[in-house]
Amino acid sequence: MARRTQKNAVLRIAGVGACAAVLLGAGLHLASADDAGEARRATSGVQTVTCPDVRGQLPAIPAAARAGVDRELATLEQQITEANARLADLAVNPRGGPNFVQNTVLGPLRSKRVATLDRIAITVSRVDGNRPAGLEALATCGVTAAGAAPATGNTGGNQGATGNQGATGGNPAPAGARTVNCPDVAGRFPVVPAAAQAGVNQELANLRQQIAEANARLADLAVNPQGGPNFIQNTVLGPLEDRRIAVINRIATTIGRVTGDRPVPPLELAPCGLN
Repeated sequence: MARRTQKNAVLRIAGVGACAAVLLGAGLHLASADDAGEARRATSGVQTVTCPDVRGQLPAIPAAARAGVDRELATLEQQITEANARLADLAVNPRGGPNFVQNTVLGPLRSKRVATLDRIAITVSRVDGNRPAGLEALATCGVTAAGAAPATGNTGGNQGATGNQGATGGNPAPAGARTVNCPDVAGRFPVVPAAAQAGVNQELANLRQQIAEANARLADLAVNPQGGPNFIQNTVLGPLEDRRIAVINRIATTIGRVTGDRPVPPLELAPCGLN
């Protein structure tokens, strides 16, 4: 009789343990599913800025003004990247009233774009005497609805998505997207003096940024094909070559200011091809 009672007690304990294990496992599964849902909701709630295209609205840029204009277009892209980072933070940590995004993101972004667009107009007018008109109308940006797909980029990278891809370079290219293939520049210069190293490194970083922006443009074209047979040459490879020429020249100048002997810039490294 004692043995039967002891056996029943053991069975009851085992049953309780099994139930607890099942409930614990179910609880963990539910918690995991809930966490995943929260993550999806947070991601789907992120707004992005959408800004008018600038490069496509510019007149023909004189060759002598191209480097300066390209620098300002890159500044516009950086401004969009910073605004999108601010919106991503607000999606995770909401705050402020109904005008908070306008007052802290879109308003300051417009002010920055007005200044940058003004510098573009000045850069062009200094070369050909004709100041492009109407650029300030391109300064105002909006936001996509939360959960909506961000607008795809365009020439000049002044839409929200391209701004983020040019800056991060971390998004995989769509299937079938081509990428640029550029010659190495760093290994073609002589030994860089220590006093010039920081400046040279900054220019090499500019070259990498230019490649990232070109690849982002090609990724967009893989999803949204446009233009004729020379479209990529005219809108991606040609402008990229001009920008690389400017950077390679600046590297040579940076070294020459320190050594007194400016190396011959290897401009043959400026043209890029496609993978």
